[in-house]
Amino acid sequence: MNADSDYDIIVIGAGHAGCEAALAAARMGFSTAIFTMSLDTIGQMSCNPAIGGLAKSHLVKEIDALGGEMAKITDLAGIQFKVLNKSKGPAVWATRVQADRALYRKYMREALEAQTGLDIRQESIEEILIDKNEVSGVRTNEQTYKSKTVIIATGTFLNGLIHIGLDNFPAGRIGEPPSINLSNSLHVLGFKIGRLKTGTPPRLDAKSIDFSVMGVQDGDVPPPPMSLFTKEITNPQLPCYMTYTNEHTHQTILDNLEHSPLYSGVIKGIGPRYCPSIEDKVVRFKEKTRHQIFLEPEGLDSDEYYANGISTSLPREVQIKFVRSIKGLENAKINKFGYAIEYDFVYPTQLKPTLETKLIEGLFLAGQINGTSGYEEAAAQGLVAGINAALKLKNKQPFITGRHEAYIGVLIDDLVTKGTNEPYRMFTSRAEYRLLLRQDNADLRLLEKGHDLGLINIELYESFLKKKEAVEKELKRIKTTRVKPQIINPVLEKLGGSLIKEDASLYQLLKRPEVKYANIAEVSPSNNGISTDVINQVEIQTKYKGYIQRQAELAEKFKKVEEKTIPGDFVYRGINGLSTEIVEKLEEVRPLNLGQAGRIPGVTPAAISLLMIAVAKQKR
Repeated sequence: MNADSDYDIIVIGAGHAGCEAALAAARMGFSTAIFTMSLDTIGQMSCNPAIGGLAKSHLVKEIDALGGEMAKITDLAGIQFKVLNKSKGPAVWATRVQADRALYRKYMREALEAQTGLDIRQESIEEILIDKNEVSGVRTNEQTYKSKTVIIATGTFLNGLIHIGLDNFPAGRIGEPPSINLSNSLHVLGFKIGRLKTGTPPRLDAKSIDFSVMGVQDGDVPPPPMSLFTKEITNPQLPCYMTYTNEHTHQTILDNLEHSPLYSGVIKGIGPRYCPSIEDKVVRFKEKTRHQIFLEPEGLDSDEYYANGISTSLPREVQIKFVRSIKGLENAKINKFGYAIEYDFVYPTQLKPTLETKLIEGLFLAGQINGTSGYEEAAAQGLVAGINAALKLKNKQPFITGRHEAYIGVLIDDLVTKGTNEPYRMFTSRAEYRLLLRQDNADLRLLEKGHDLGLINIELYESFLKKKEAVEKELKRIKTTRVKPQIINPVLEKLGGSLIKEDASLYQLLKRPEVKYANIAEVSPSNNGISTDVINQVEIQTKYKGYIQRQAELAEKFKKVEEKTIPGDFVYRGINGLSTEIVEKLEEVRPLNLGQAGRIPGVTPAAISLLMIAVAKQKR
């Protein structure tokens, strides 16, 4: 092997997907190279300066439990930490972190540079090289690199086109060239390629903003870390600010729709339904007289604020006009104008659940190239692609998480089974087993798998085992410890709860909605000095035991259906009763099992019954 030009695994793109893929591949023992157009944009937060949020923090914590990097870097770069939905049940609790863009890039680059077995190369990939339907390497402008596996994680760079008003120009991000030849290479190889669109709001100069007339949003104190392995947050913390659009803002936008590339037909790609531009909001929600805007700091040493909520591709002069119609922004200076970007993506039904393509062996795709939107969705795919590329080279079973095991499993199953024709974003509502897949128990669900893969070291694994043991020990203690009415009733009275007449276990008391762990610890403290993490687990597992148990039983039934596998070479044509349309859908997706087959849009329960009989018959 030529040390300068041959690798086991090549990763194209050093965004959130590419970084996770490259780190996982190298940590699993393979010579890896990550290619980027610019070393200065490794780990770039192209859009909002935040990680996590509703459903997305579940993905980040799962990445963390499996040995990925995103949560650790987020904690190093975080300048505001907040747990959302605290007033609701634990299934929808979500941590959101404002991050310093420059620090995030700095720490992610340092992680890549420190990783043994990983080379970073500043070159543009022009072509994927194939030998008899197997990937054999890549070609840049300068030379050819041989590789046994390739992971493409190009974000919005494939044939990227930026729009500001009716002006447009090729770019992967503002100020960076697109990757056009690579997109053509994929098309020539036979991949079905579509077109998507996303956008970003203007960045505003802090010195020109009147924060005194806006609502202030502070983070939680103390800041709750994103990573399981972070002991404390050391960065100074900054607030966010909140303001609103108004009827004058909306009228300015409506008066200039003819100059919008979105409404004048210039943009052909489909945009994100759940994160619309301000033009879309004003047109679609005419009954609303205002829309919320969050001003988010870009960093500790930055004077820029990200205006979350007014993503736009209107002309520059219109952006200035409507921004200055907003309370607190009357004198705002726009440092960077908002824009829309169109880019190519590969329809994800052309992938296996490992994220390897069905068309070319050894070629994996991860991130926005698969039609997703968001740093977290990209990073999760990158980690899975990196793991599976490494396992393929080890001739080991692939790593596939089920929908009942992880949000990562939901994400990938949705993509490869249902596909997407709009930017896919993760929501808690997409998961059938939300109460099992909480952000607080990501380690209990996945950390052992991360250790088995070689991505969680022995020290962290042993720490996890101690936590698991402490939870079990404390649950046992509160189940067996009973208190007398005269001891606990004064506490219950203060809480407004009904008093007890007989001895009760601490476990019975903690099941009450008004009783917190701190209340039972007041009358019967643990002698083990348990951590906040352990206390949270004990409280959640006690209060929600019935619900969790019911979901676990449903998940077990689901698992049995998923275990009814379909042979890879199974012939669907010729099964009596299956329509041509259903046969075509089954042949396109090639489901691994009956459960996945049932989730393909348009495949009916009746078709699954016929398929079940046919599969059983073939196996006999």
